[in-house]
Amino acid sequence: MEQFYINRRNFLKTSSAALAMSYFGLNGMDILNSFKSLRVGLIGAGWYGKSDVLRLIQVSPVEVVSICDVDKNMLEEAANLISQRQKSGKKPRLFTDYQKMLAEKDLDIVLIGSPDHWHALQAIEAIHSGAHVYLQKPISLDVLEGESILKEARKFNRTVQIGTQRRSTPHLVDAKKNIVDEGLLGKVAHVEICCYYHMRFNDNPPIMEVPEYFDYDFWCGPAPMRGFDGLPHRRWRAYMEYGNGIVGDMCVHMLDTVRWMLDLKWPKKISSEGGIYVQKQSNSNITDTQTAVFEFDELNVVWQHRTWGDAPDPEYPWALKIFGENGTLKADVHKFEFTPRNGSNPIKQQVLFEKEEFPEDVTEKGIEIHVAPATRRHMLNFLSSIQDGTKPVADIEEGHISTTSCILANLALIADRPLIYDPISKTIVNDSESTALLKRPYRGDWKHPSYLL
Repeated sequence: MEQFYINRRNFLKTSSAALAMSYFGLNGMDILNSFKSLRVGLIGAGWYGKSDVLRLIQVSPVEVVSICDVDKNMLEEAANLISQRQKSGKKPRLFTDYQKMLAEKDLDIVLIGSPDHWHALQAIEAIHSGAHVYLQKPISLDVLEGESILKEARKFNRTVQIGTQRRSTPHLVDAKKNIVDEGLLGKVAHVEICCYYHMRFNDNPPIMEVPEYFDYDFWCGPAPMRGFDGLPHRRWRAYMEYGNGIVGDMCVHMLDTVRWMLDLKWPKKISSEGGIYVQKQSNSNITDTQTAVFEFDELNVVWQHRTWGDAPDPEYPWALKIFGENGTLKADVHKFEFTPRNGSNPIKQQVLFEKEEFPEDVTEKGIEIHVAPATRRHMLNFLSSIQDGTKPVADIEEGHISTTSCILANLALIADRPLIYDPISKTIVNDSESTALLKRPYRGDWKHPSYLL
């Protein structure tokens, strides 16, 4: 049995080195060896928190020394898994309060995989502790939280990579390089992005007692405390108190991908309409149907989601479609297809899998195996940026623009009018009522980070 683990580790070292060479050149392994002293902490030991830290372990010899979660069962499970997967075999220190973990000030990197309503406070405190941050999307629950993270990251010169790993997805990188950047589309004047997954929570469970191993008050933190109707893990996305609905969860990925592919910055104007039209039986308060329009110069990006019914294009239920005068590019997390208008053969490419190079991808519980190669490359880009002092491909500013644009779409729905955001004045232009919604109220003694602005 011991021989199996030795061989497996050597194999992973070889595959990690090969992947590193593509990012760091011929001295890739030397640079990776320099990361052995990097100490890593994880906040949020649930589904994607674990997935992110395990991808980091796969490509670099960092040491995960601390993890934090308010669910003691989840915390223990994650610690055991990490100890099995990291080369030292050591079990990380366990914390149920992220503030105590960060107060140690002994972490070089902090990965944040907690629910959206925690992202801002935890990211800022991690930055203040001296760490570089890998922050899951969306970066914030409200707009001024995002502005505050951006300001502190720049002030303290910390690298912050956002988990919008479409920017590191191999087939999408190739689509940008070989289709978009080569000008095969011609002039682009319309983009459609969508999600038709039936991913909305549609039950109405009763209020129940909080289990002793779960600190529900701390889980809610600065956000409102709903009646406890079961563990909120992953299900929290069904409630606007803790997230920004399907737009905040799924649109942010596709909008960010389009902005990256087409080199777009802030939208000039954002409008939205929708509501709960079909799935009214649930206590979920996010929209089941919504359209948003992000207006750029001579280009509209139109978002549509429905959590019911059929997708109009079943091959691309969560996707982007870029319409150019010379052809159309369809893309999602599994593939892309470029169809020229001149009658030439379509150009197609499928997602990259690395099952042989990283065999644990096949057996890991809950893994999005098609996303693993992208996340590994995203982690290497993060490490490269820390090493070189450059901005990562999904820098905090890019994450802020994509996140804020999606939040503004929800605010436009509430306001029932188009909104124009000015990132300089940090206001909605000529709209004091909507400007007041850029900052959500915090519960209890928790202090909103906008005081840093």
